[in-house]
Amino acid sequence: MKNRTILRCILSAAICSCCLFPAQVFAASSAETSSAENSQITDFSVKLFQASMEDGANTLISPLSVLSALSMTANGAAGSTLEQIENVFGLPVAELNKYFSRYLSEEDDSLSIANSVWINDSSGLPVSPDFTEAVSGFYRAEWFEEPMDGETLQKINDWVNEKTEGMIPQILDQIPEDALMYLINALTFQAKWEEVYEDYDVYGGVFTEEDGTELETDMMRSTESTYLEGESAEGFLKYYEGGKYAFAALLPDESIPLDEYAESLTGEELREILSEKKTDYTIHAEIPKFTSETETELSQALKNMGITDAFSDSADFSGLFDTEANPGVQISRVIHKTFIEVNEQETKASAATAVEIAETAYLPDENEKYISLNRPFLYMLVDCEENIPLFIGTMYTPEE
Repeated sequence: MKNRTILRCILSAAICSCCLFPAQVFAASSAETSSAENSQITDFSVKLFQASMEDGANTLISPLSVLSALSMTANGAAGSTLEQIENVFGLPVAELNKYFSRYLSEEDDSLSIANSVWINDSSGLPVSPDFTEAVSGFYRAEWFEEPMDGETLQKINDWVNEKTEGMIPQILDQIPEDALMYLINALTFQAKWEEVYEDYDVYGGVFTEEDGTELETDMMRSTESTYLEGESAEGFLKYYEGGKYAFAALLPDESIPLDEYAESLTGEELREILSEKKTDYTIHAEIPKFTSETETELSQALKNMGITDAFSDSADFSGLFDTEANPGVQISRVIHKTFIEVNEQETKASAATAVEIAETAYLPDENEKYISLNRPFLYMLVDCEENIPLFIGTMYTPEE
């Protein structure tokens, strides 16, 4: 085997879909601790979203999926590699391990999180017991020892396809000969709207893109009661069954382009918007039916955020294997795939993250609001109890 071997960690997350998976939820041991952790996670989420945005193009990421995948991987990091990762996370890996363990501690009908580890059975490198214990104990990972061949490629893709209910049918197109390991996280959410749209709530409308292009699209009308307000945007929440999760929309002021608004947003501001929601309004809301699918390579985004050593010859992932010396591996790619569909009955969304470690309107009543998402907007799927975004996206062009 080469001196600097290839290790690939694949993480997949499938998330918010209105009627999708059994879920696992977060049970905080301390409200104060939970709030501090959620603040850091929201901050990471916004920064990752901004670093991965492409101006003028639909963007969708699952920060919780990416964080889960990288957190598992970070359990094998050491030295400055680990320090940089934790600085970008805003939390020590030990705290994130406990956070995800709590999040997985109770089942929920809407959100599901699954993890697995795939090991090359002929690599000759024993996995570190500490790494095995952390990933198995905190993340409840399934373990597989397989030859890294075409049959295993199909098994991995089948696992991801099953855990994402077919929304991410394939995460890998090949397995390199020197692949050592894949870590896979699948996060999926499914729930119906608390109040579904009836046929008479849907009408043929027009969505106006930022360049003035008008697109005919189906718009869904409803009356909502939770108003969101930021410094230069307003929006609303539309809840899913049970009220724990919601679709959150933020429509920038007409004078502000969506990319400018998204780039100016901070984790603290988003946290305030989600936690200081107002319920003394009547919101006449309109959402376009849309489907969006994206694929993003996040390596450069993560480097820009401050994780640099992990992608270089200086990477220290000595905690992955039970060897005396650093086995000489680094992250080569972080592939993130997402899918979302918003319709009359539900929202279906999924995300897959692959971490590859390789060699070296005006209304007279002030308590009434009219918010039509008939131009580019920012949206999220949020955990309303924790006020954290499960998905964050920009919608420039509704796709069906």
